[in-house]
Amino acid sequence: MDVLVVGAGITGASCAYHLARRGARVRVVERAPLPATGSTGRSAAGLRHQYSHPENVRMSLHSAAALRAFGADVGGEPGYRTVGYLFLLPEGDMAAWSEQRAMQRRLGARVEPLDTATLERRFPYLALGGVAAGSFGPDDGVVDPHGITLGYLAAARRLGAEVHFDAEVVELRRRRGRWRARTGIGVLEGDVVVNAAGPTAAAVSALAGVALPVTPSRRNVYLTAPLDGLPHPTPLIVDVASGVYLRSEGRRVLFGLSNPDETPAERLDVDWSWLETVLERALPRFPFLEHAALDQRACWAGLYAMTPDHLPVLGRCASAEGLAHACGFSGHGVQHAPATGLIIAEEVVDGRCASFDLRDFRLERFEGKGVGRTPGMERNVV
Repeated sequence: MDVLVVGAGITGASCAYHLARRGARVRVVERAPLPATGSTGRSAAGLRHQYSHPENVRMSLHSAAALRAFGADVGGEPGYRTVGYLFLLPEGDMAAWSEQRAMQRRLGARVEPLDTATLERRFPYLALGGVAAGSFGPDDGVVDPHGITLGYLAAARRLGAEVHFDAEVVELRRRRGRWRARTGIGVLEGDVVVNAAGPTAAAVSALAGVALPVTPSRRNVYLTAPLDGLPHPTPLIVDVASGVYLRSEGRRVLFGLSNPDETPAERLDVDWSWLETVLERALPRFPFLEHAALDQRACWAGLYAMTPDHLPVLGRCASAEGLAHACGFSGHGVQHAPATGLIIAEEVVDGRCASFDLRDFRLERFEGKGVGRTPGMERNVV
């Protein structure tokens, strides 16, 4: 079986490796001159198990286990460090998070509720006004997206895969049971096309005649200069009431907040005007930021590939034979890449994914609903 994987970010790299390991003849085509230069390279690089949707929790559990064994199984250094995720919960969110915690634990994820006395003792640098409790994941943490991507691509190549750069797909045609893709390096053919194009996945899908509700949305990541008086590393801390997140990066602190009014576009310039709003909402919870200097040269912006329900689009496409999607993760693509590669390999080689329940992840969930939210939406998007 010949498979064309569109995209050499972390998701495409994982798909290429898992497909090649199952015996598929794989070609990866990437429009950029290098791998991991899109959303992968601009990620905040977190991995967590604290999701509201059970399959997202299962994907995190699989991905965490795969990254622990990455050096032995794939080769390379994934940079997985379990610094933890801490969610600070207002009173109004306690009931929902209690239900989620029960589900997460039932699936095997370690999640600890923390009362305010424990929060004050363990995290004295936080201002906890309005916080009713915390939710801490000790197995959550950070990863190295570049290392994971390069490791997967190198392993895929050892298994016979080819990886082509400066090879943007500009046309897709289905003829005699095969796809013909016109790219920047010429025409390539495959029995299956895997759309792992991240924020540009809708454009790739449109070439195949399939509407895909995935849109790019800019996320700004601000970074301080080296900051003393704070323990390093900190967990990745999310203030649920304000939406502000923060974690240490070496001796620095990176922080951000999603802008609900961000216009969908492939913009990678840092929005400096948004910084004032971020700090206004962050300082009541993270007062130490008032004394931190901002390193403007170290700040960056990246793209989330958003879906209306914040769940990915995964698996074979019912309306286009030989097309499979691996996109629309709404900010969770890096951490779920190992699981995604397994899903796509099972979908393509076996015809159906057996390891995960894809009912809420398939594109067909939007049929007849426009781009309305499905009942299975992910609520914990940072």
